[in-house]
Amino acid sequence: MTDWLPWVQITLLVAGCFFFAVGTLGLFRLSETRDRLHALTKVDNLGLGLIAVALLPSAPTIGDALKIVLIWLVVLAASATSAHLIARAAGHSGDGEEP
Repeated sequence: MTDWLPWVQITLLVAGCFFFAVGTLGLFRLSETRDRLHALTKVDNLGLGLIAVALLPSAPTIGDALKIVLIWLVVLAASATSAHLIARAAGHSGDGEEP
């Protein structure tokens, strides 16, 4: 039954790294501040989520698995908050689209 588990984990890890690479590429290639924020917050959080899901079956205890999920949730909240603050500051400075 567990013969397929490493393959699923590898697939999720590769997909997560792919999303991180796409987010980084979006950071470098997109021109407006809000577009860059979208690439960083949405795509990178999806990549981190895939990596977290891939690591959950390998967690030695339930506590460690909960820590992985908690780290992902804290990063989601922090990236949403920081992206909102940066977008607001960019709107006031004239960079990017006006709200």
